[in-house]
Amino acid sequence: MWRELWTLVARAARGSRRLCTSQSSRAPAFGSGATIFALSSGQGRCGIAVIRASGPASSHALRSLTAPRDLPPARSASLRLLSDPHTGEPLDRALVLWFPGPQSFTGEDCVEFHVHGGPAVVSGVLQALGSVPGLRPAEAGEFTRRAFAHGKLNLTEVEGLADLIHAETEAQRRQALRQLDGELGQLCRSWAETLTKALAHVEAYIDFGEDDNLEDGVLEQADSEVQGLVVALDAHLRDARRGQRLRSGAHVVVTGPPNAGKSSLVNLLSQKPVSIVSPEPGTTRDVLEIPVDLAGFPALLSDTAGLREGVGPVEQEGVRRARERLGQADLILAVLDASDLASPSSCNFLDTVVDLLGAQSQRLLLVLNKSDLLPPEGLGPSLDLPPHLLLSCLTREGLGGLLEALKKELAAVCGDPSTGPPLLTRARHRHHLQGCLDALGHYTQTRDLALAAEALRVARRHLSHLTGGGGTEEVLDIIFRDFCVGK
Repeated sequence: MWRELWTLVARAARGSRRLCTSQSSRAPAFGSGATIFALSSGQGRCGIAVIRASGPASSHALRSLTAPRDLPPARSASLRLLSDPHTGEPLDRALVLWFPGPQSFTGEDCVEFHVHGGPAVVSGVLQALGSVPGLRPAEAGEFTRRAFAHGKLNLTEVEGLADLIHAETEAQRRQALRQLDGELGQLCRSWAETLTKALAHVEAYIDFGEDDNLEDGVLEQADSEVQGLVVALDAHLRDARRGQRLRSGAHVVVTGPPNAGKSSLVNLLSQKPVSIVSPEPGTTRDVLEIPVDLAGFPALLSDTAGLREGVGPVEQEGVRRARERLGQADLILAVLDASDLASPSSCNFLDTVVDLLGAQSQRLLLVLNKSDLLPPEGLGPSLDLPPHLLLSCLTREGLGGLLEALKKELAAVCGDPSTGPPLLTRARHRHHLQGCLDALGHYTQTRDLALAAEALRVARRHLSHLTGGGGTEEVLDIIFRDFCVGK
């Protein structure tokens, strides 16, 4: 329904532009930039829907749809009757807000219509705006792109805004807010200032090296600044891609012998019956993946086939895929039946999987499930087990302790978005920081001052590209494509 509505609005807007061309004496001069409009609050029935417009004709659009016709006070909500500009038919009684540029989100004149969220009301207002000369429907991300073009947001802040819109967990929200607040951009600007200062020292030595007025130690000071920057960049690039994991989710693999309760644990953590639970061994024969929120962190949870030998070809393929996933995991949940630890399958799993993965320094939590089947005295002192967590998927006893352990492990994998330096959340960030670091490597290796100065310029360009300076249109198109229409 909403796609059909937007098509009708686009047609109405095209019609109004033809009308504006043939009857130009009726339309005011709007300037060279187009004025865009869109539903910004998301699709579907709701109490309040927000429709926004941005561009030089925003004030004309507001006057065309409202009574009285004068503009309301800037940045103050005013109750107005919205009417069709051609027929005068009432559309809704709504709150309108007027944001004259440059004090607006986009830096242009903007207006917002806070209307009742029924489809008929939203449809009527959008079609009315589409009939106003000089207005056209916005493309995806066009409002944010105009904010970027007018210097309201740099490129890392734009990416932070996109991440905030798509955030599904507490950790993702915190990280996105930090990037939207400009922490990564400010860090890059401080690095760029360091490079600018070093470049100025090198060029001063090139131009005035034989001048007695040039203070001593100019090149040594530049070298010291560059060396400090190399250390900082290297530390950021050695973050094990925590920021990217925080955006996309850590890969958590659940493994163990058959009938240990792996699928029950997956259902418990995902809070829905995504995996079939059965007392029959070998129920899970393929890898089942589900995105989940684990203790506030995003994760891709994988339920895998029980690890055992001597089974049919289908289950054996499932076992092969399960072992393959273990090598790709950021965190492994190794599950054993707490009431059956002396069985050959449990002992073999402990010896061949848990000990091996621990020796490889792979992050692993050993979960002893079915604790409700244990005798009152518990596991008993005779068992020599590595550090573990007791859990009952049936009674949920021990779930709190497991979630706390998961939170600690995932914070190490994804980084703590509340503390420490800003994280690199995209491959683009890593590419430009690595390019900057490579250029500084050329600076330290060359003995030619002209080449050293050029290496510093290349390094500065990489930092500029990271925050959006000199970015190519293709890169910008990809970034803004992540936004919905109306943002």
